Amino acid sequence: MTKNLIGHLKLPVICILLGFVSACSTVDSKQVSSIEAKANSAMSEARSAASAAQDAMKAAEAAQAAADAAAATAAEAKGTADAAMSCCNENKDRIERMFEQTMKK
Repeated sequence: MTKNLIGHLKLPVICILLGFVSACSTVDSKQVSSIEAKANSAMSEARSAASAAQDAMKAAEAAQAAADAAAATAAEAKGTADAAMSCCNENKDRIERMFEQTMKK
C-alpha cells in the first residue's frame, strides 16, 4: 500500500518539476532549488502520511482481531449459560416430580 502511494506520488511530482523547469525559461537556479525543496517536502509529507495510514491499518486489524476474540468469548459464555439453564430446568422438574410423589403418599 505504501509503495503504491509513493509510486503514485512520484510521477506527479516529477511532472510538476519538469513543467516548471521547461515552461519557464527565465527561471534561475534559486527558484529551481526552491521548487525542488518544496517537492522534497511534499514527498516527505506523503511518506509520512503513508506511514500513518499503514499504522492505522495495523491498529484497525488489531481491533478487528480483538472484536472477533470477544465475539468468540461471548458465544462460549452463552453456550455455558444455556447449559446451566438447561440443567436448572431439569433440576426444577425433578424437584416438582418428587414433591408431587411426596404429596400423593
